Amino acid sequence: MLEREMFHARVIQVLRDSRVFGSLCEATLNALAAGLQQQDVRGGNMVLEEGAPADSMLFVVTGRLRVSRRKPEGSLLLYNEIRSGESVGEVGLILGQPRTADVTAVRDSTLAVLSRADFEALLVQHPLELNRVFTQVIFDHLRHTTQHAKRHQAQAFVVVPLCDGAAATEVARALMAALARMGTVQHIGPPAAETHVHKHHFDVLEDQFDFLVYEADTSPSAWTRQAFRQADQVIFVASAGSPLELNALEQSLAAEPGFSMKRQHMVLLHPAQAIWPEARRPWRAGRSLERVYPVRSGHAADYARLARFLTGRAVGVVLGGGGARGFAHLGVLRALHEAQIPVDVVGGNSMGALIGAQYAYGLPLEQIREQTRKFAEGGERLTLPVISLVSGQRVARDLRLMFGDTQIDALWTPYFAAACNLTTARTTVQENGLLWRAVLASNSPAGLFPPVVHQGELLVDGAILENVPVEAMRMRLGTPLERRNGNGTIIAIDVDVRQDMGVDVALQRLSVRQTVKGFFSRGARATPGIADILYRAGHIGGLNQRSATMAQADHYLEPPVADFPMMAYRRADEIAELGYRYAVEQIAQWTP
Repeated sequence: MLEREMFHARVIQVLRDSRVFGSLCEATLNALAAGLQQQDVRGGNMVLEEGAPADSMLFVVTGRLRVSRRKPEGSLLLYNEIRSGESVGEVGLILGQPRTADVTAVRDSTLAVLSRADFEALLVQHPLELNRVFTQVIFDHLRHTTQHAKRHQAQAFVVVPLCDGAAATEVARALMAALARMGTVQHIGPPAAETHVHKHHFDVLEDQFDFLVYEADTSPSAWTRQAFRQADQVIFVASAGSPLELNALEQSLAAEPGFSMKRQHMVLLHPAQAIWPEARRPWRAGRSLERVYPVRSGHAADYARLARFLTGRAVGVVLGGGGARGFAHLGVLRALHEAQIPVDVVGGNSMGALIGAQYAYGLPLEQIREQTRKFAEGGERLTLPVISLVSGQRVARDLRLMFGDTQIDALWTPYFAAACNLTTARTTVQENGLLWRAVLASNSPAGLFPPVVHQGELLVDGAILENVPVEAMRMRLGTPLERRNGNGTIIAIDVDVRQDMGVDVALQRLSVRQTVKGFFSRGARATPGIADILYRAGHIGGLNQRSATMAQADHYLEPPVADFPMMAYRRADEIAELGYRYAVEQIAQWTP
C-alpha cells in the first residue's frame, strides 16, 4: 500500500491531469480526492464484472486496465485500455445501471475508488460543479468520445526468451536502441537475487521514462512472473529454426491471470546474413499473437520497424490499380525513401499489387520498373470466350518466373494483395500462400482474364469492390484492440483517373460502326469500346466508394496521370518521374 500522503498526492495529480475532472476548482478537487480509497490490484485480476451492481467508480493512479466482454459461446472480445489518469464506472454509478463489461488489470495497478455513499455525499456538498462534470462524462459516453488523460505514462514491454537467453538479451538491447529514437527508455533485467521488487520502484520508473523494457528469465521464475505482470505487451523471442511447439515457459505464463488481456508478439531472430526469413504462419499455431516479426541480428532497420509496430507508429503504403499509370507508384516510393519515411507494410491491388510485391520482395525501384515494363508488354493470347477473352497463361507463367515459390509470409516486409471474391462477394486479402498466385488473382480483370481458383472460390481484380484497399491496410496496421481507427499512418496512392464516360445526348444506342469510326475521326466524340466498358465496370465499386476510402487514409495521393493512356507502358520513365515530382511537393506539406 502507498503511504496515505503519497497516495493523496498522486490522486490530486491524476485529477488535475484529467481532461474532465481537471476542470474542478481546487476545493472541490481536494474534496473528491479525500473521498477516494486506495485499492491495489495484481495484474490479471478482475476489477469490475459485467452485470454486477454499479456501486462505485474508480480512477487509475498507476498501471493499466483492459475492458472486455465474453460472447455467449465463451470467446473473448477485447476493447479499449484504461490508462493512468483515466476513470471507469462513472456512467453506471450515475445512472444506477449494472456493469456493461468486465474490467481487468493488465498489469499491477493502484486504483482510487469512489463508493456510491461518498459520491452522493460529495454531490450534496458540491452540487453545481460535480453535476456539470458528470454530465460531461455522460455526454462523452453517449458520443463514444474517449477522454485520454494528459498525464505521462510509460509503455512497458517484457521480452520473454523461448530458447536461448542470449537471443532475448540481443532483442531487448536492440529494441531499446530503436525506442531511444522516440523517447527515453530504461532496461530492467532480473535482480541479482531472486527477490520481489516492490511495485513502487516500477511506478517511479514509469514517471521517469517513456518506455520500459523488462527482460524475463528463461524459466518461470518469480522475477519472470513479476515482469510479466508489470508489462502491457509481451514479446516472445525465438531463434529461426528452433522448435515450433509451446515450451514450458509459455505454458506457465499462459496460466497467469490476465494473460489473454495483453498484446502478444513474437520476434524470430535470424542470422545477420539471412537472405529470406522463416515463414511466420507456422509460429501462430496455438498462440494468440498479434504479429510475428522476422528480424536479422544487427540490422537496426528491422528493430526500428519492430519498435514502430509496438508503439503504434508503423507506416502502411497502399498502391492502387491503374495499368501503366501505376508506374507513378515507383516515383512516390522514391520520394518516401528520400524523405526517410519508412514503409513497414505494403499492400495493393492490380498493378499496385504487382509493384508492391516486387518491393516487398526486396528489389530496387529501377529493377521493378524495367521488370514490370517487360512483363506488361508480353501480351496475351485470345482464347475461346467461354470463361474469359484471354487465356492468362502467359501472365501466370511470367509471374511464376518472377517470384518462384516464395511465400507471402516469408518476406521481410509484410505484404498483401487484394482481390474481389466472386464466390463470397467480398474483398479477399491474400497475405499467405504463394506470392505469384496472389499477384495473379489481383491482376485478373473479370471477363478479360479467367478467375483464379483459391480454396474453392473464384478471385478476380479487386477494383470491382475497392481499387485502393485502404480498409484492408487499416485492419492490418491497427492493433486487434483498435480495428476501427487503428494505429500508425496509412499513405494511399490512387492512380485510377476519374474520367467522363458519357456520350452525345442525341445518341440512342451504341453501334460497332460508330465506335470504330470514332477511333479514326479527329474532333468527334468517341463512344466507349469494349476495353473502356470492361475497365469501367471492373472499377465501378472502387470509384463509388472513393470518398470513404480517402477518409480512412492519413495521406491520399493522386498523381496527375490522366494524360497517360492505360497501356502506355513504354512511357514508364515519364510516369514514374511525374509521380516522384508530385510526391515531393505533397510530402513537403505534411506535418513532420
